[in-house]
Amino acid sequence: MESGGGYTPPGTHDFEFESMFPGVPGLEWLNKPAAQAIIGAAVVIILWWLASRNLKIKPNKRQFAAEYIYEFVRNGIARDILHSDFRKFLPYLLGLFSFLLVNNWFGEFFLFMYPTFSNVGYAYGLAILSWLIYVGAGFQKWGFGGFLKKALIPEGVPGYLLPIVIPLEFLATFITRPITLALRLFANLFAGHLVVLVFVVGGGFLITYANNAFFNVAGGVSMAFSLVILLLELFIGALQAYIFTVLTAQYVSTSIAEAH
Repeated sequence: MESGGGYTPPGTHDFEFESMFPGVPGLEWLNKPAAQAIIGAAVVIILWWLASRNLKIKPNKRQFAAEYIYEFVRNGIARDILHSDFRKFLPYLLGLFSFLLVNNWFGEFFLFMYPTFSNVGYAYGLAILSWLIYVGAGFQKWGFGGFLKKALIPEGVPGYLLPIVIPLEFLATFITRPITLALRLFANLFAGHLVVLVFVVGGGFLITYANNAFFNVAGGVSMAFSLVILLLELFIGALQAYIFTVLTAQYVSTSIAEAH
């Protein structure tokens, strides 16, 4: 076993992808995560387009499922957090939740078996988009100087504390929010996918190990347990889509709220 016994343990190299069209000018950037992001966006657009057609008073199963998701985001996230201002941000929040959910569940879909946002660049890209939304909403409502004053100077803070408070508020509003938003999404999906790889790849190796019944049984147990982890990752993917959308709505709310 000193040479590894033919077993290569999962690691960060399993999250590195080369171009799907190497040497083709203009397509060097198109690797597996990029293709999944494009497919995910297309799936979300097509599904909501289909869901909005031929609506009936008595909904069929497709319409019922679409209305359930819509009402979940509308009533459970947008309206509860943004109150009277929820309508203008609802399309983004609904699209955001749907896009996150589809791409997170790619990790359990047999054709992909890789959650798009376990690549940190895509998590940062979506976090920056949400950052632009909530910062832009604040600038639009309060103006440049008004939003900076609202965001950086909390009400009731004594003047002698402002040299300390203002840099901290700047970091919280403009720096740490998008970073933590992205890292929370990335870390959960990266870790979950790596755990699944450990059980599947390790279990497959143990099952095929020659002349060792204990390893073979342990491999079978590992493969069976990987199915439990896959089901757990379905829940984690949905939960992270919900958390990311809720935090985005909350950040928009703090930008446009009358009180700090």
